[in-house]
Amino acid sequence: MKMKKGLKYIWITILLFSLIVPMFNSQAKAAEQMNPKHEMRAAWIATVQNIDIRSGMNETAYTAWVVETLDFLKGKNFNAIIYQVKPTSDTFYPSNIDPWSKYITGKSQDTNPGYDPLAIMIEEAHNRGIEVHAWVNPYRITMPGETLESLADKNVAKKNPEWVVYHGRQYYLNPGIPEVRDYLISVVEELVENYDIEAVHMDDYFYPYRIAGQEFPDQEQYELYGEGFDHIDDWRRDNVNRLVADLNNAIKNKKEWVQFGISPFGVWRNIANDPTGSRTTAGQTNYDDLYADTRQWIKDGSIDYITPQIYWSRGFAAADYTILLDWWSNEVNTYAYNTPVNLYIGTADYKVADNFDQNWYNPYELAGQILDNRANGTALGQMHFSLRQIIKNNIGYANILENEIYTTKAITPATPWNNDSLPQKPNTVHAQKEDGQITLTIDDKKHSDARRYVIYRFEGNKEGDYNNPANIVDVIYTKDGVTTFTDTTIEDGKSYTYGVTSLSNTGVESKHARAVRVLNQ
Repeated sequence: MKMKKGLKYIWITILLFSLIVPMFNSQAKAAEQMNPKHEMRAAWIATVQNIDIRSGMNETAYTAWVVETLDFLKGKNFNAIIYQVKPTSDTFYPSNIDPWSKYITGKSQDTNPGYDPLAIMIEEAHNRGIEVHAWVNPYRITMPGETLESLADKNVAKKNPEWVVYHGRQYYLNPGIPEVRDYLISVVEELVENYDIEAVHMDDYFYPYRIAGQEFPDQEQYELYGEGFDHIDDWRRDNVNRLVADLNNAIKNKKEWVQFGISPFGVWRNIANDPTGSRTTAGQTNYDDLYADTRQWIKDGSIDYITPQIYWSRGFAAADYTILLDWWSNEVNTYAYNTPVNLYIGTADYKVADNFDQNWYNPYELAGQILDNRANGTALGQMHFSLRQIIKNNIGYANILENEIYTTKAITPATPWNNDSLPQKPNTVHAQKEDGQITLTIDDKKHSDARRYVIYRFEGNKEGDYNNPANIVDVIYTKDGVTTFTDTTIEDGKSYTYGVTSLSNTGVESKHARAVRVLNQ
């Protein structure tokens, strides 16, 4: 019997939907089974050109935005932010070295906003158990089209015009000048010394991306400082390698537990240029165009984590996500045998439903990439670019992350090579039930080797599985010896057992927990 055309399409739609739903459900079940206890789940918050933040907020409005943003991310079980605090040669905090950023006030550079944006962000993030990685851009002075005259007198480019080069419609500090490296080290030392951050973070902007027909103007510096190098490209790579190693040493000399992480462009070298490169045909690469020898940093252990920006889909011919995930995993496994490096992956949230590659119109593409990361065994989490895309939630992809991928809490991966000492479990933990909630009071005045606590909750009067992240209620920061945590998610008529462990500055968890029971009354 011949169907009417409209009815036929309805039946086809129903059939396709019936085939797709089981597939999505199976993905959700797989995600639930594979949820790791330790996983980096970070959101980049870009301030340059006000990508993820609006300018002109007073302290009250800014604090309200910070609270709203962090509550939003915590509600989706994110556990870290990568906050851009040095978008150009300026800062989002009071500095004795660099001027205030114009992206705070929307006014001329070095206009004081009257408050400390970074301090507020750190305080509110730690109040929610969220790490803060301070993101700095080393060499960029201006964005395209901006003039040196628009910079504050305090700007390093105004003070040292001989350090400045012009390339591609914008100004940069010349990486080949040793004094530039000294300046950058002093900036990071000031940042680490003054702020309780978990990491210093740099992204993919080292030497600028290559521009056809334009050579970066540093021949004079090469002739002056490049003795021992037969090719200018090798000298440039050495300049970046020195900066990376020196920054790591400077950070560790200030605070051994503060991490140094870099999120480079997603391709080191194409296989056409190097047999050990990836099976890709990227138009530019770290090694050949940005003079960023990411492999060397892994070999040297001059970074604590690397987050390649694998901003392509699975199956994309020029740079396939799966190929690059495997390549970077192999790099970390091969070269980090003496000084381990954590591998995270930078995800292209900004491409979801907004790219010529049709794979990005599948709402499960990014979720599938995360499942691949977990199955890979080496990748320990993701950093999402960026905040506004998570909020925008194109085609519901962020809902999928929340409801099917990040369904339990996770602890950020540890860096025991910076200090592997086991912290002691909390000294005492007391529980009080009142008004439909339970408050834990954690007393650690006798010892202070915990930076954070992990709060586990088990139904009944016995401790359960501490390796199952479904039992984690929250991760909280310590508060001057006595820390409180209120559990507002209990159910009437149920008894609970809580176990509290300590996390060291480097994320190492205590071997044992301090348990307390709350009987149903």
